[in-house]
Amino acid sequence: MSKPLFDQEELIAKFASASAKGSAQLRKAASEATLKALQGRELTLKNIQSALKSVSEAASQGAAKNMSAGVDVPALLAKAAAGMDDALLKAVEANRAALNQFVSQGADLREKHLKKAVDDLEKFEDAFFGALKKTAAGASAPLAGAWNQVLEKMQSAGTMSGAQANATAEQMLEQAQSAMRASRAAGLKAAQALAESYAAMVSGVLVGMSEALQESRNQGLASKRK
Repeated sequence: MSKPLFDQEELIAKFASASAKGSAQLRKAASEATLKALQGRELTLKNIQSALKSVSEAASQGAAKNMSAGVDVPALLAKAAAGMDDALLKAVEANRAALNQFVSQGADLREKHLKKAVDDLEKFEDAFFGALKKTAAGASAPLAGAWNQVLEKMQSAGTMSGAQANATAEQMLEQAQSAMRASRAAGLKAAQALAESYAAMVSGVLVGMSEALQESRNQGLASKRK
């Protein structure tokens, strides 16, 4: 297994020492860890899910050491999940920026790799929930129960990153269609201009032919008069 790209032990320690009242920084810590786990990797669904799983497992290990009286473990894990969701929002924005650049340059989102990128955006939320489910499945009974509580709430409300990913996918498709319509309109306009110039050219040729024919007839009549 590849080594996580974030300080796993540091994140475990933060969740192990967090109190019920002092858990505000856990969301930020989980978000930063997720971003570090994603850095240096291609933003494929597989790598995203792997990063989320690594971070959630570290949070889970830390929470397991902090299951003392007065500490709301589901609340700690909810902070971790929220932080990971925050990081995924940035991943969605990175995808949007890249796709927008391609579309603005006239790329076709029906092209294989770009189509997959748009399709994958709509699977971000499933990848997120899939990672948390795997972490819950590998946790002890109390932690698994806590993770399932977090999952149930998040699946009911939906994630911010999932909503933004779906909106981005729709936006990119609409933008691509608008670009294609504009391109077709420009093409039709150019074709119309060409057709008009062609008609004018043909008209000019016809006039020239008519003038030449008339001149030839005039010359013929002049010859007969002689």
